[in-house]
Amino acid sequence: MVVNAESLIQNLAALNEQRGILFKLKSDPRVTIVGRFLRKFSLDELSQLLNVLRGEMSLVGPRPAFASELRHYDLVHFRRLEVLPGLTGLWQVNARQDSSFEA
Repeated sequence: MVVNAESLIQNLAALNEQRGILFKLKSDPRVTIVGRFLRKFSLDELSQLLNVLRGEMSLVGPRPAFASELRHYDLVHFRRLEVLPGLTGLWQVNARQDSSFEA
C-alpha cells in the first residue's frame, strides 16, 4: 500500500465494490506493484505467521477488523472479538473472490 492509503479511502469511497462496512476494489490504486504481486500469490499473509508463533493469532479464526470497521459493528458483530483472530477462517475460504460482511 502507498503511505497515505487510509486517507485515500475517502476519495475512493464511491468506487467501493462491496456493500456495508467492507471496502474492496479489484484494482485498488493504493496498492503498489510489489503489493499486487504479494497479494496475487497470498504472500502478504506470511508475515502473520510470526503473530501465530507468538500466540497473538491462531491459524483459523476471524480476521482482525480495521478500526474504521468497528464503529459500524452491531452488537452481535462484537462476538467475533471474543476469540483470537486467525490467519484464515471459514469466511476467507468461502468468500475469497465474492465477499460481503453479511456472508
